[in-house]
Amino acid sequence: MKVELLAPAGDLERLKFAYRYGADAVYIGGKAFSLRARASNFDLDAIHDAAQYANAHGKKLYVTTNIYPHPEDLDGIVEYLHALEASGVHAIIAAAPSIVTLARKHTQLEVHLSTQQSTLNRDAIRFWHDRGVERVVLARELDIEAIAALVKNSPIELEAFIHGGMCMSYSGKCTLSNTMTDRDANRGGCAHSCRWFYTLKHDGRDLHKGVPFSMSSKDLSALSEIPALLKTGVASLKIEGRMKSVHYIATVVNTYRRLIDAFYETPDSIDLAPYQAMLEHAENRETASGFLGGETGVEGQLYNMRSERVSQRFAALVESYDPKTREAIVSQRNYFTVGDTLEIFRPSGEAKRFVLDALTTIDHETIEVARHPKQRLRMRVPVPVEKRDIIRKL
Repeated sequence: MKVELLAPAGDLERLKFAYRYGADAVYIGGKAFSLRARASNFDLDAIHDAAQYANAHGKKLYVTTNIYPHPEDLDGIVEYLHALEASGVHAIIAAAPSIVTLARKHTQLEVHLSTQQSTLNRDAIRFWHDRGVERVVLARELDIEAIAALVKNSPIELEAFIHGGMCMSYSGKCTLSNTMTDRDANRGGCAHSCRWFYTLKHDGRDLHKGVPFSMSSKDLSALSEIPALLKTGVASLKIEGRMKSVHYIATVVNTYRRLIDAFYETPDSIDLAPYQAMLEHAENRETASGFLGGETGVEGQLYNMRSERVSQRFAALVESYDPKTREAIVSQRNYFTVGDTLEIFRPSGEAKRFVLDALTTIDHETIEVARHPKQRLRMRVPVPVEKRDIIRKL
């Protein structure tokens, strides 16, 4: 069976981009019972719309219910699970045994166990299998050899992370945010305290010569590990990033989609360089392969720097195209001008390049520069484009 590519989405528009650019399944968070409280997240009406969209396109939709709840956090959980089931959601992702138990008792929803349960061995997998869990999202502290051994002996599906943010705490069980800001990371309020800069002092003396440090890990990028991961037989490969942009989601999802498909066609002749070049278009932090290649070292950490690399390549989104006039209506995202070389990025085929020779407002006023975010513009595009195609600046 072909591996599932699982992508994140913070709202309905990003969900549609994830599916269009190659995701087999998408996971989202609701307004309640979900980590990433600051993500856009979906109310029940939006979850219903997302599930209907997924089903109409032959895709799957999972909803996170992955908080570690205090007693008051469980108020309304059964009603919420019933609503998810009625909406056509395929599965929930849960960390707390209480939510797993309630879902199995009151619904027919498929239950996937969150990575935050730190599942590292076959006995733990069987424990959760016996309690009705149909998939386990493995702890991120496993290497590929260990994943392969677990897949071989597992009675249920296993899922592994391949890309995105990595919590520096063991399986995401961080208490820094709660301690410093009263925002509980395990109840949806992470303040990313590990990314702050710190100084270390003793008796008023600076112990590290005035150089501030952070405790954050680099983001995960398993591009080079994909062939080996696919050979393990793992059921699903998961991308992290429900708070990321449509450009990031489309770029990362499509890169892994193309690499996975290429592997199944010619597993012994994969050139990773083109896929690495594709990933570099995404707005991203510094990356490393995490624990997939074994124990991590200094090269996987961000001790004394922040690594955000803001990209302004994402120029515009296509809204519509008139093949007679070869004119596209686009929504601007970053600064670009007449004379720039632009690139059309779409789910399949080679990216097409062209030099922008004319630009007008939606009311046909000629302009030279696109400088207003989300302004609707008209531009001549020499090849046909479709809604949700991405235009990037080279």
